[in-house]
Amino acid sequence: MSAVIDKDVRQPERAPARKPGRWAAPPRPVWEEKPSTAGVAGKGLVLALACLAIVFPLWIVIVTSLSSRQTIDEAGGLVMIPKDITFVAYQELLSGGQVTRAAIISIVITLVGTMFSMTVSVLCAYGLSRSGSLGHRWILMILLATMFFSAGLIPTYLLVQSIGLTDTYLALILPSAISVFNILVLRGFFTGISQELIDSARIDGAGDFRILWQIVMPLSRAVLAVITLFYAVGYWSAWFNASLYLNDQEMMPLQNVMIQLVQKQEAPVGLGQAIKTGELSGLAVQMAVMVMALLPVAVLSPFVQKHFKKGMLTGAVKG
Repeated sequence: MSAVIDKDVRQPERAPARKPGRWAAPPRPVWEEKPSTAGVAGKGLVLALACLAIVFPLWIVIVTSLSSRQTIDEAGGLVMIPKDITFVAYQELLSGGQVTRAAIISIVITLVGTMFSMTVSVLCAYGLSRSGSLGHRWILMILLATMFFSAGLIPTYLLVQSIGLTDTYLALILPSAISVFNILVLRGFFTGISQELIDSARIDGAGDFRILWQIVMPLSRAVLAVITLFYAVGYWSAWFNASLYLNDQEMMPLQNVMIQLVQKQEAPVGLGQAIKTGELSGLAVQMAVMVMALLPVAVLSPFVQKHFKKGMLTGAVKG
């Protein structure tokens, strides 16, 4: 009889909870109300409008850069609907003229400058994150002071000129090589690494450089990826230092050539005759240069996007 009662009152077995898929929403807390249909539709509409505001101008720039002169003339300017797609503008820009040289210069400056900036920033941030390092408090105060006070443009230019960096590519790297904000973010992340882990490595005979290379940096991949992207975008988009310290037009990076083409309406060397004879549309060339300037950032950003939340927020909160 008891066996029958136990069988009757026994609770039905629950099916094992399924793990959410990769794109599934995380489980909702019990105290949070289920979103209404109007709320979900409103959020989707706002997100769609935001995406449209970002994608639509890029679409116009790309389509115009791929349009022929006849299509641009028929549209009266910017082209929204693709027709007679052609890559003539890109072929002319990459045929070895001023734009090709400027793109190579920008790539080299970005790679070399990012490596130099990351090396100095990581070493400085690691030294400031160790409480026993020599003079770390005073160095930190000096770095913080530079965020609020600066010598100004003219003294900076005179300094660069006095040490002979004008008309050299070092003038595009050294004056803006270090960002105190990035150092503080790295320092905050390094400070959060377990001190016991570092002490155990010291007991095993590891030095500071080995600890930094084999322990600290592998644990800080997220913040390193974010800061690397910040430096790379900064070098790739920089134009002011080149316009200030360089006088030779052949040394100008891609951003300065784009300013020369878009704002001053001056065709790059090698394209002026093609535009005058009607082989190319000046507007298509302008849009093509914009696409070339935006392409590296647009390609690299999605690969680093997943590290933004972990890298920036963790470094900022722990700092």
